[in-house]
Amino acid sequence: MNDLLKTLQNYWIDLAQPRLGAQAVYATDEFFAPLERLIQPEEPVFIPGKYDDNGKWMDGWETRRKRGDGYDYAIIKICSGVIYGVDLDTAHFTGNFAPSASIEACYSKTPPDENTRWFPLLHSRALQGNSHNTFEIGSREVWNYLRLNIYPDGGIARLRVYGQVRRELSADELDGEIDLAAMLNGGRALCASDMHFGHISNLIAPGKGVNMGDGWETRRRREPGFDWIILRLAYVGQITRLVIDTAHFKGNYPYECSVCGTLYQGGNEDSIATQSLYWDQILPPQRMAADTEFTFIEQLRQIGPVSHLRLNIYPDGGVSRLRAFGKVRRVE
Repeated sequence: MNDLLKTLQNYWIDLAQPRLGAQAVYATDEFFAPLERLIQPEEPVFIPGKYDDNGKWMDGWETRRKRGDGYDYAIIKICSGVIYGVDLDTAHFTGNFAPSASIEACYSKTPPDENTRWFPLLHSRALQGNSHNTFEIGSREVWNYLRLNIYPDGGIARLRVYGQVRRELSADELDGEIDLAAMLNGGRALCASDMHFGHISNLIAPGKGVNMGDGWETRRRREPGFDWIILRLAYVGQITRLVIDTAHFKGNYPYECSVCGTLYQGGNEDSIATQSLYWDQILPPQRMAADTEFTFIEQLRQIGPVSHLRLNIYPDGGVSRLRAFGKVRRVE
C-alpha cells in the first residue's frame, strides 16, 4: 500500500460506500462485469476457474473490447462531500485493466442527463494493472455524482472516493435533536489508541452494525491503561443523549466506558490526543454488557457546547456504534 493511500484511508472516509447512499447509476457497457461491483465495500477477490456466460468472472466493472472509436464511462452517485483523493484499484485485472482513466464531477439534485455540465476532477492518468492507482484531488467543491471515463475499455476492480461528507441541515434539523457525531451529518473519527480489528470510522457509520467486523475493536491490552477514540462532531452542539452499542461483541466487549468532550478552539488536531487528557467528563464510567445498546440521558453531565468527543473503553474491546444526539449551538 502506498503512502498516499494510507493517508487517505486514515484521515477520510469512502464517499462511494453503498451504506452512505452511493449507487451505480449508469455504464456504457457491462459485458464482462456489472458496474455495481465497482463500489462494493469488500476487497476484490479472484476465483480461479469461475466463468459465466460471457467469460471469466471478475470482481469489478469490466467492459468488452472496443472495436471502434470512443471510450467507456460510468456514472456513480456518491455521498455528497468534498473529495481529497481517489483510488482506482485494478486488483486481479492484469491483461484486461483500463490503460488510463479520468474523472469528472457534478452536483445535482436529480440524476445527470445529456444536459448535465461536468467539471474535470482528475485529468486522464495512466493506470497500472493489479495495483492501487491513487491520486490526490485538488478541488474543494462539494460533489455528489462522478463520471469515471476509461480509455478505451477494460476493467477496474474498485473505486474508492476519499473525502468528507458535507450537507446542509434543514430548518427542522437545526431546531431539533440530531446525531452530531454521525458520518452522514459530517462527523469524523480522527484518531484512536488502537484499531487492530476494526476501523474507527465504523463507530459513526449509519445503521446497526452488521457483524463484529463492522465496528471498532482493539487488540487485547497486555499492559496498564485503556483504549480511546477521538471524534470531531459535524456541528458544535449540546449533548443531550448518548447511545453506545456493543452489538455483536460478546466475549470482547469493554468492561466499562466513559466519554469526555471539549469546545476545541485553536490548536492543531495533530496533537489533539495529548490535549484530550484535560477534557471535561460528559459521561462518567459506566458498566458495559455484551451485545447491548445503551442509552444515557440522566447520567450525562452538562459541560456546555462541545465540538469534539473522546470515548474511553476500559481496558479494551469492541464497540459497534456511538451516537451523540444533541442540538446545534452557534458559538461566537
